[in-house]
Amino acid sequence: MHDGNDANDIHVQCAQFVATVEIRRPPHNHFDFALIAGLADAFEQLDRDPACRAIVLAAEGKSFCAGADFSSRASDRPRQPDTDNLYKEALRLFRARKPVVAAVHGAAIGGGLGLALAADFRVTCEEARFSANFARLGTHPGFGLTATLPRLLGPQQAALLIYTGRRVSGTEAVRIGLADVLVAQAEVRSAAWQLAAEIAMSAPRSVCSVRETLRRGLADEVERATEREFVEQRWQFAMDDFKEGVAAMAERREPVFQGK
Repeated sequence: MHDGNDANDIHVQCAQFVATVEIRRPPHNHFDFALIAGLADAFEQLDRDPACRAIVLAAEGKSFCAGADFSSRASDRPRQPDTDNLYKEALRLFRARKPVVAAVHGAAIGGGLGLALAADFRVTCEEARFSANFARLGTHPGFGLTATLPRLLGPQQAALLIYTGRRVSGTEAVRIGLADVLVAQAEVRSAAWQLAAEIAMSAPRSVCSVRETLRRGLADEVERATEREFVEQRWQFAMDDFKEGVAAMAERREPVFQGK
């Protein structure tokens, strides 16, 4: 199992005006500050590259991205990510200018769902699972999900997913508008590339211009949301309920929360 941090965690290649940015931390592609900063660096470099007109965000391994890794072997308390600085790096993804298609072939959980929603479109499959599982871990949602989910799904559907932390299949995700294209699992990446290639056929400056119009205010909303999310997460990370939520997830059982 490799969830460490090295120079090979992110791979970028470009062909026919489509860049594929691949996360390489299998099997679950847990992120940390360095990974999100690396993705933001890649997006910003592609913004400056005229050979790139659209981006496919993909991942190798079982999951698309299972969010942050809260496990800790050195302490009886779960690991607490540096969410303040991490969210500042994540904001750079939302400020990038070129359209992004996420190839969600497996689980997009917690902050991994937040990462998937930084993209313009999501191509997925029945086997994929989407979940804003923060409340099931005993903490507040992060990665801008309190802004992106209501904007995408409407406040009622977003609240339902956040309060329950339920897992949604790829089929259900497309039905409710959380994802856009449903294909066989083996075809997710190729279908995402085809969609990005179709976008790349349009005039590049026109696409970037209309994208800026359609997403106007989104990055600012995410910035305000992550500021609030960080404040709420900071005190909830110290609660016994967070410790219980992470333990229950690791032990594959239902959590027993005490409200403290």
